[in-house]
Amino acid sequence: MAQQPMQVMLLPEGALRTKGRDAQRMNILAARTVAEVVRTTLGPKGMDKMLVDTLGDVIVTNDGVTILGEMEIEHPTAKMMIEVAKVQGEEIGDGTTTAVMVAGELLKNAEALLDQHIHPTIIVKGYRLAASKSQEILEKISKKVTTKDRTVLLNVAKTAMTGKNAEGGKEFLAELVVKSVLQVVEKDGKTVTVDKDNVKIDKKQGGSLEDTELIEGIIIDKERVHSGMPRGIKKSKIALINSAIEIKKTETDAKININDPNQLDAFLHQEEKILKGMVDKIKKVGANVLMCQKGIDDLAQHYLAKEGIFAVRRVKKSDMDKLAKATGARLVTNLDDLEKKDLGHSDIVEQQKIAGDEMTFVRGCKGAKAVTLLVRGGTEHVVNELERAVEDALDDVIATIKGGKVVAGGGAIEVEMSKTLRHFADTVGGKEQLAINAFADAIDVVPRALAENAGLDPIDKLVSIRAAHEKKGGKWHGLEILRGKVIDMYKVGVIEPTLLKSQAIKSASEVAEMVLRIDDIVVAKELSKGDGGGMPPGMPPGMGGMGGMDF
Repeated sequence: MAQQPMQVMLLPEGALRTKGRDAQRMNILAARTVAEVVRTTLGPKGMDKMLVDTLGDVIVTNDGVTILGEMEIEHPTAKMMIEVAKVQGEEIGDGTTTAVMVAGELLKNAEALLDQHIHPTIIVKGYRLAASKSQEILEKISKKVTTKDRTVLLNVAKTAMTGKNAEGGKEFLAELVVKSVLQVVEKDGKTVTVDKDNVKIDKKQGGSLEDTELIEGIIIDKERVHSGMPRGIKKSKIALINSAIEIKKTETDAKININDPNQLDAFLHQEEKILKGMVDKIKKVGANVLMCQKGIDDLAQHYLAKEGIFAVRRVKKSDMDKLAKATGARLVTNLDDLEKKDLGHSDIVEQQKIAGDEMTFVRGCKGAKAVTLLVRGGTEHVVNELERAVEDALDDVIATIKGGKVVAGGGAIEVEMSKTLRHFADTVGGKEQLAINAFADAIDVVPRALAENAGLDPIDKLVSIRAAHEKKGGKWHGLEILRGKVIDMYKVGVIEPTLLKSQAIKSASEVAEMVLRIDDIVVAKELSKGDGGGMPPGMPPGMGGMGGMDF
């Protein structure tokens, strides 16, 4: 008798499994769907998205990372695409839409190769070769910039804000952004560093975009502790204390027995004396402004007011650190250690009412290494979108200074890279060259999307850009959306940091490679039961619980 084949049950009964091409198709579809969501937001004529949560709160934006971060997505591959946006946002701060779009297009082109029975590992190898070559191309054709190239930095900031609600005042805002970044640049020999945390962005509803201002100092969302204190102090000498101006409690439990009213009077008098001594110490070193990280006793407030000292309590640690960098003050833990050399200086410290809130402004800090951008807008939605635009501009200018290199925008760099990659593919043997050509085609999604979003013919414009790049000196030619013409984008000031493009290509290729290597999805039926976790809602049967997306 013929021997019956042995069967081994690896999965529990009712488990769903999708493998091979079905698994790859579902993963690619999920990734492409995420890319399509943000594709229409790209460029000067990109559209906005309205995001509404379960409470009815509304966000109107075309910022890629904000859109993807606010969406509820269940599909695991789609979540991997969200990670691309997050990484791009954390590393550079801008370019999230580009990164997600390129990743989606890489997977779309890979699907066509899979249909031709090309193995995923060959596609992955070709994509890796293309991604590495792309980095070489970027480094080779980028233009070097320094902090002295102010015009280039201004153009980078304006390019970042183009297509957003801030576009109407981008000239004005770009000046503020570049000035704020150059203010906090730190040089150590030839090394230039910029810490974004040293540029604080405060937003306040009310006023208009033109009321946005750069303060060479810090805004603290606190008011003076006593109404008897002056509202403003000129030529301020600022003491930063991170201990309480209060009577210290004992470390261990203690009990004081008072049997005589005179003893109580003496005890209270001693407390007053201690608090008075603290205020006298502050006055003695010449401070007329006190910023305290902790509490200030009511009696101490009275004495400070009598001495004409402007005091703010419970200032956040982050603000205290920024104050130290802005004013040159030293943060003191023990009040007894406070000396005249520890004081910081500014032209004025004053309390102002902005949008109904009392705030303390520390202005006119000479050589400040921490500054504040106060963003104003007519409504809450407007001011929020302005803040996002200013942050993008800030991130791009910082990335330009850190990387020291820039490229032209408007799809110019993408077309130049795809052209060079196609030449490179001819030198590579085997089926990998098909993957490299697919990679080159995927990068072209940027100029295609720019044209589509502007209502132009994407094929016609892409052909025109490619023709311009074949001519000598045409490497910076891209699509000038407002006029619908192919021109030298560098000359018209459409400039982006090389780091932005580099990180976008790197992130997109890595996630595409990871998705392509997945050929099996297993979801147990039991995962859909109970309160915790579970299969994504609305998934079609027979898809392993991962077949679609429900936005």
